[in-house]
Amino acid sequence: MLMIIVMNLGADEENILEVEEKVKEFGYSVHRSTGEKRTILGAIGLPREDVKELLEGIPSVEKVVLVSPPYMLVSREFKREKTVFKVGDVEIGGEKIVLIAGPCAVEGESYLQAAELVKNAGADILRGGAYKPRSSPYSFQGLEEEGLKIMVEARKLTGLPLITEVLDQHSIDTVAECADIIQVGARNMQNFKLLKELGQLNKPVLLKRGMSATIEEWLMAAEYLLLSGNERVILCERGIRTFETYTRNTLDISAVPIAKELSHLPVFVDPSHGTGKWKWVPSMCLAAIAAGADGLLVEVHPSPEEALCDGSQSLIPQRFAQMLEPLRGVAQSVGRTL
Repeated sequence: MLMIIVMNLGADEENILEVEEKVKEFGYSVHRSTGEKRTILGAIGLPREDVKELLEGIPSVEKVVLVSPPYMLVSREFKREKTVFKVGDVEIGGEKIVLIAGPCAVEGESYLQAAELVKNAGADILRGGAYKPRSSPYSFQGLEEEGLKIMVEARKLTGLPLITEVLDQHSIDTVAECADIIQVGARNMQNFKLLKELGQLNKPVLLKRGMSATIEEWLMAAEYLLLSGNERVILCERGIRTFETYTRNTLDISAVPIAKELSHLPVFVDPSHGTGKWKWVPSMCLAAIAAGADGLLVEVHPSPEEALCDGSQSLIPQRFAQMLEPLRGVAQSVGRTL
């Protein structure tokens, strides 16, 4: 059973601890959300008919709500205020729309040049893949630990935080030592063992939507992270698989306002994987910002025709820089900055 316990406005720390202890006595786990005006407790446990009435009998409790969504900690019912947190000096989920940019894969020392170019063009966070999950076993699989070392060098060079993907439980510690944000790719969205372990890390996690996942399944995957203790989670729409073959995937722009209505977590959009063709990336960036996205992941490569991975969907740095001005105009129109 999922319950949300809304504390009275005047409830102090002693009152809250008293209720938390009572909830634990009933055999429930408790998760606290402290807003600007009041505290809300989330309780998860086996159904008991008397619990709601008993808790509402405590003077410091305003009301107890039984939650219908299968995701509680992710939901707006649990936390009305949007989640905002910082990665270095970059605020995630705030007024400013965050730009994550860089090559799909770290291919060697050339990554350092790409890092400087996207920094100068206006990126806030540097992306790159050291471990690459590929459909074909014959495709470039990434430089792995050597790639991570190059990314760390790029961070020293540019001052930008790093985001990179983790593929399995075995590489979590290695990736976490280098990355500022850990990415869970679409193929791993429902790797629940991996999500549980990432939930115990003190690192933000960007969770990409699975290529055939419903919005509810996506939010349920995020619930694993929050339930395991990690509240710094970013949802990322990256396109879903449909019958359409002209684009690589079908970018579900409608998922942005829906996810933001259902959840307090920040929502980013990856138009590069969403379309698979660089020419459609700028227009999808505009659409994502208009829909309310908190950030964008854009693949940028100095020489896309020579890229070992996803060159067809990568912008050259000049095009990345050129699209920022129209993006600023849309951002301003929806009360945001870029």
